[in-house]
Amino acid sequence: MGIFDAMARDGHEQVAFCREEVSGLRAIIAIHNTTIGPALGGCRMWPYEREEEALRDALRLSRGMTEKNTAAGLNYGGAKCVLWGNPATDKDEALFRALGRFIEGFQGRYRTGTDVGTTGQDFVWMSSETKYVVALPEEYGGSGDTARTTAFGVWKGMKACAREVFGSDSLRGLTVAVQGLGKVGSHVVRHLHEEGARLIASDVDPKRLEAISTEIPLRVVDGEEIYGIDCDIFSPNAMGGVLNDRTIPRLRCRIVAGAANNQLEELRHGDLLHERNVLYAPDFIINAGGVIQAADELEGFNRDRAMRKAAAIYDQLLTVFRISRERNIPAVRAAYVLVEERLRVLGALLKVHVPHR
Repeated sequence: MGIFDAMARDGHEQVAFCREEVSGLRAIIAIHNTTIGPALGGCRMWPYEREEEALRDALRLSRGMTEKNTAAGLNYGGAKCVLWGNPATDKDEALFRALGRFIEGFQGRYRTGTDVGTTGQDFVWMSSETKYVVALPEEYGGSGDTARTTAFGVWKGMKACAREVFGSDSLRGLTVAVQGLGKVGSHVVRHLHEEGARLIASDVDPKRLEAISTEIPLRVVDGEEIYGIDCDIFSPNAMGGVLNDRTIPRLRCRIVAGAANNQLEELRHGDLLHERNVLYAPDFIINAGGVIQAADELEGFNRDRAMRKAAAIYDQLLTVFRISRERNIPAVRAAYVLVEERLRVLGALLKVHVPHR
């Protein structure tokens, strides 16, 4: 499929390929939808094997940001930047300053923050070239790491799922299989441990597993074993596409709820979970805590306000589950009902011309 065909399929507005020779920058910025405001979405750094993979990630993730921002009630559209490189070896000041100059060129049409493979320090470098960055460290005037807020929202979302499936939102005594103990997953397991959940975990990094297991009692399993674990909740907190034809038949849980983006390899996999009586918390709703914090920073950051907005993920998911029951449709399709309705209503409203003052 050609690039324009791929953009047309999912309704993308713009894709920019950014290259700078001295720094070695190779990045793709995909802007999906700016119907209700400028695009907001993080910058991911990953060692893609081929440029087609980088483009596919940018397109999928940017569409997901439109869904996430819209469902969260934010006045921002969706976009994503993918930076092609190894975050362990390829980072330096020149790389992020070069990327910052490209982002400045959008003149506020796109604002970005941290994502997989990037940190607040990277964005300190970037902020030398553009003001359109969020999630800077607190000592640089930003709101700090968004992982804690994302994990808080995921925990609240799990409680909503438990209420829907088990009749109580308590997670005490439930078994949760957590895939990925990175920036967000490590905080998710802390919330679960504090509430008294039984924990099983996997991660690609043995050192990360060892570090967390010395702090929190959990059973460690290998990467493939996690899918077949007998548990109440399966929580994907690593990369996307983990819910697919191969893994879904292996799941032995009642709920899937985690922080990873694009957990469904295809939309039909949400249907498959529904058919198997597994409640799926749509990822773009349950993991919205980070972008909620980032959007609040753009308005003048107030942590209490941001946390209250993230806590509302609980009620948002209950609304999704109600629509799912009433219409007898999978939860992910019920979530799209909310997104499409808000885009439709605000898109019509914003056609009313307001003269510039």
